[in-house]
Amino acid sequence: MADEDVSETQRDIARAERELAETERRIADTEGDIAEAQEEIAETEQELAARQHADDPLLDTAVRRAVAGADEHNPFGQPGRPMSRRSPFFLGFFGGLGLAAAYLLVRALGAAHQVLVLVVVSMFLAVGLNPAIERLSRLRLGRRGAIAVVFTGVILFFAGFSAAIVPPLVDQAGQLNDSIPSYLDRLNENDRIHDLDEEYHFIDKAKKSVEDGDFGANLFGGFVGVGKIVLGAVFSALTILILTLYFASALPAIKRVLYLSVPRSRRARFGLLTDEILNRIGGYVSGALTIAFVAGTSTLIFLEIVRVPYAVALALVVAVTDLVPLVGATIGAVAVTGVAFFDSTTKGLLCAAFFLIYQQVENYLIYPRIMARTVNVHPAATIVAALIGGTLLGVVGALLAIPTAAAVQLIIQEVVIPRQDQN
Repeated sequence: MADEDVSETQRDIARAERELAETERRIADTEGDIAEAQEEIAETEQELAARQHADDPLLDTAVRRAVAGADEHNPFGQPGRPMSRRSPFFLGFFGGLGLAAAYLLVRALGAAHQVLVLVVVSMFLAVGLNPAIERLSRLRLGRRGAIAVVFTGVILFFAGFSAAIVPPLVDQAGQLNDSIPSYLDRLNENDRIHDLDEEYHFIDKAKKSVEDGDFGANLFGGFVGVGKIVLGAVFSALTILILTLYFASALPAIKRVLYLSVPRSRRARFGLLTDEILNRIGGYVSGALTIAFVAGTSTLIFLEIVRVPYAVALALVVAVTDLVPLVGATIGAVAVTGVAFFDSTTKGLLCAAFFLIYQQVENYLIYPRIMARTVNVHPAATIVAALIGGTLLGVVGALLAIPTAAAVQLIIQEVVIPRQDQN
């Protein structure tokens, strides 16, 4: 009973202290309201005095200073009260400025979206190549020497890719242009197509347009259009190469500035999470390159066995398109199978069967194992991320989707879930 009385007394004391604190807070609020009212009264008196003397043109300067409340610190009088931030004019004006600034920002981002995509791709490639650069820098090459070696390899790869792809494309385009008349003659052997041609003469018109020599120019939109496309692609490639080189060389400094922008109490954890995200991006790039190398090598061996022409160029096409998640492997397979069908129906069927089997092996054996070791992203999350990224940014979005999903998954595991567990 004594303990209960003590507890009850303590509760009464605590309640009384809370009531006392509430009373003191109300008194302080009342005193503040009184002080504010006194300031308003003083300002009103000054305004009335100023209005009384406003119409007097002979008012002495000393009187004006006295009316305005001027002194040595404020020779032109005391400033009035600032505009209330709850004023409708204040809210409407600055709210309108915020909407205008947001609209202009969205317009600016829309106008510069192509440049922003190049910057994002360059940063992604720099982060992806960073693990290889760091490994080479440990071999007494230094970071600059490692960057030079890596980028020399990249340039040599694309130079070899262009040298292997361009001649077959030019050759096959010429062969296609020369073979179209014979293809049209074969179409005319069909009775139904022959009857339609007798009525509409579409085969004669097609043969005439091909034999005039303007078919190639018309097919690709003219020389100027092709030139713009080629120049645009070359400019984008050079821009990405230069930006990637810059980001790769400045990546340690960029990371340092990024870490310093975080409060010191969270800097160490932020640095660990960021390093893990960058490692996963680098792991994704190395894993994707490994899968593309396996696909290209397997295709090259098969095409050499089947004796499909331009085997090296077609294998490079498969390797490059295989870098694109979900649809890249199918695009490369369709392209190679189409070329094989032009050479022989049997070779085309063999290519179709090979890619059908190989893609099942890659999708269910090679890809999950490599990505599980390098990125550690759930397969369902990989598919969903690739679909969303491809819808938003096309091929670039599909390439960036999986490392982005890995980063989001890491943040959810290490930041969001622990905070939820603390509540």
